[in-house]
Amino acid sequence: MHRVTWEELYETEVVTKARAWNKLRDMDTIAGINRRMRYGGYAAVIRDADRAYEEAIRGAAEAIVKVRDRVRLVIVAGPSSSGKTTTTMKLCEALEALGQDHRMFALDNYFWNLKDQPRDEFGDYNFETPEALDKGLINANISDLLAGRSTILPLYNFKTGMREKEGVAMRLDPGQLLVVEGLHGFHRDMTAGIPLESQFRVYIEAICQLRDGKGNFVPWTDIRILRRMVRDNLHRNYTPLKTVGHWHYVRSAEKAHIVPFIKEADVVVNGYLPYELPVHKKYLYHSLREAVGHFGDAKGREDALRRATRCLGYLEEVDVLEDDSLIRPTSLLREFIGGSVYTG
Repeated sequence: MHRVTWEELYETEVVTKARAWNKLRDMDTIAGINRRMRYGGYAAVIRDADRAYEEAIRGAAEAIVKVRDRVRLVIVAGPSSSGKTTTTMKLCEALEALGQDHRMFALDNYFWNLKDQPRDEFGDYNFETPEALDKGLINANISDLLAGRSTILPLYNFKTGMREKEGVAMRLDPGQLLVVEGLHGFHRDMTAGIPLESQFRVYIEAICQLRDGKGNFVPWTDIRILRRMVRDNLHRNYTPLKTVGHWHYVRSAEKAHIVPFIKEADVVVNGYLPYELPVHKKYLYHSLREAVGHFGDAKGREDALRRATRCLGYLEEVDVLEDDSLIRPTSLLREFIGGSVYTG
């Protein structure tokens, strides 16, 4: 099976298909998004975008079934706020529909307690690297499960920044797949001693093929930072201002510990939703204006100012979607704005 490299990703079918999909629907520019919102058809765009994303996941499930005779472990990985949780849950649904029984868990539960993480000069934590996770326990738990042994998985509380005292018991039945989801799921230490041929690796990224008013492509990372600002504020006791100031850690960790492993992906899924930018304006416009003002004169915060200014520019260009009831509870975007059937 062909392994996709990072360089190839920009030229592969998944990118060219996304570009063509957006252009056909006048969603390849922010001005085009505004036209669709003003003159009708936005509900159809939302429906079609969700359908395209779900079809990609079904394709991944079908690819897994084709090699099921050798695969026991499925890993879903990708950079921050790419949509790993929803993608994993939808992949599990697709596998079930194809007759595949499974158990799954998330690597987010393996963070060390926040009080044990080092802080920088701004009081921020770098919990983006593999070292922020209990890699030894991850490997032990996966190894035990694949060997048919019962094990106890940790449970992390993002509101308190602590692991819960009671973990979760798990055991694989004979023939069950193990599905694991997490930021650093492809990292060697997580699956040490587990043959690569017994693993199937799914990579998720927000492959945004969108141009702003100046004709520049919107970076994929900018879509993800908007998502994370919303999610962190709603679910993780972390303000949008803090998320912007923390993002340099996200990017440096991605470049060092996620990008190098893309070459091991069996399937790449595009998690970008062409309709999402107007929704981000509803939740983040005022917060980003505050962030630009806050970081404007702050020494050592040039990276945060640059990102906040760029993202604010997109939101100033795009029309706002005040009524997000058009977005289904099964949408990947609900993972970030709330109301998802997959995240409670």
